[in-house]
Amino acid sequence: MRVNQVVSCDQCIDELWGGVPPNSALPTLHSYVLQLRRRLRHAPSASAPQDARRILETRGGGYSLVAGDEQLDLKSFLRLAREGRAALHHNDALASDKLSEALDLWHGPGLSDVPHGPLLRNHVLALEEERVTLQQQRIGADLRLGRHHQLLGELRGLSAEHVTQEGLHAQFVLALYRSGRRTQALAVLHGLRQVMRNDFGLDLSPRMHRLHQAVLACDPSISVLAQTDAVLVSEVGRTDLGPRTADAAAV
Repeated sequence: MRVNQVVSCDQCIDELWGGVPPNSALPTLHSYVLQLRRRLRHAPSASAPQDARRILETRGGGYSLVAGDEQLDLKSFLRLAREGRAALHHNDALASDKLSEALDLWHGPGLSDVPHGPLLRNHVLALEEERVTLQQQRIGADLRLGRHHQLLGELRGLSAEHVTQEGLHAQFVLALYRSGRRTQALAVLHGLRQVMRNDFGLDLSPRMHRLHQAVLACDPSISVLAQTDAVLVSEVGRTDLGPRTADAAAV
């Protein structure tokens, strides 16, 4: 996570053992580093055994992982995400492909095979939030391309997994509506409103209420592939449960 930066031995110990490190923490850390270097000898970039010490260097009272951007999945993910978002901003049809390519680098939860200390845990949470946001933007790009039917299964699963994420629910509603499933679209809005009220004592955001009214009225603005998708997702894509009104019309 902090490639080409020095991570002190104290920080490593805190990540591994928290506030109660054993007396043998420092020699145990050195042993872990030695084992890691042995593994790095077999990495694609290690053409000779001594390369491992150049990849994981001892420096300034700590260690530094030396690597180029092309060697790290995280850097590739962030680069593809930037390119995909730029394409999305310019209404480029390649946006979906770029964003999909970035998301394809994920294989399960981030760093799932690594114990998480306090610093690493925050990094993992931030990465997961970035992944979900990027996934939503890729779905928005697919909606612009008219791939409503193809998105239904994915959006059904995502809206069930992220029960308070209004942006995903808005996209699900749009995909259903544009697939000729208006009743199901209204049912999704109703279900979201019930969750927000029963679990949090909140109502839907005003923007989601406007989407509800548009579905009820068969508003042409949500039936066409224009800027509606981008505007709608940016408006209701937030995940916070900020102030809401409890007296808006029922869904």
